[in-house]
Amino acid sequence: MAARLIVALDVRKPSEAEAIVSKLDNVVSFFKIGFWLLFADGTDRLIKELIDSGKNVFLDYKMFDIPQTVQEGVARAKDRGVKFVTVHGTKEIMSAAVKGKGDSDFLKVFAITVLTSMDDSDLKEMGYSVTVKQLIDLRVKNALSCGCDGIIASSADKPDEIRRMFNTPGLLIATPGIRRAGDSIDDHKRSATPAEAIRDGADYLVVGRNIVEAGDPAAEARDIISQMREGALQRISTAV
Repeated sequence: MAARLIVALDVRKPSEAEAIVSKLDNVVSFFKIGFWLLFADGTDRLIKELIDSGKNVFLDYKMFDIPQTVQEGVARAKDRGVKFVTVHGTKEIMSAAVKGKGDSDFLKVFAITVLTSMDDSDLKEMGYSVTVKQLIDLRVKNALSCGCDGIIASSADKPDEIRRMFNTPGLLIATPGIRRAGDSIDDHKRSATPAEAIRDGADYLVVGRNIVEAGDPAAEARDIISQMREGALQRISTAV
């Protein structure tokens, strides 16, 4: 279960990220790098150090550009030994990402559905005439048609129901917006506890603030992993 916990290194400096990775040694081996660190001096070195030390790296850059540019971006991530990348946009863009991955069995391309910080009113403000669920369904359909390996979706979006709807039991789903019961959900509008997310079918949980801002990140990660195991037991019990 520990291998299914991805810690988002949402800090301002690579040195801060390195300190967190060190504290999580032998507890967590999967780390996400996003916009917090994208433009920070030293992030490229951090990525290399993580990969060279046997850690898995999730580059959450939400690639959204002309197809050729996205294809080349994914190809470079593959060359580096990155495990997960995210892509966003039209079928042409997602198809280009899959083409950039090539025949790699290691790199997985995840399509963005709808951010966990957004709800129906946010979509309306942006000019969409559909609900969150309708947009997710459309984006999942397009991602599958393009050959993406997985999607990013909240627990509230019901991962298992998504798989059943599209008859894709092997679809990988990574879930952000994870908070323990009673914790502040911050800017997430569609959140869940670790147990709920695993119970509902998430393959991977992405957790940032709760771990990186904890006084003891390792203890916090172990507690989340324990809750993930509880969710797995609930999932088995429900299936029976």
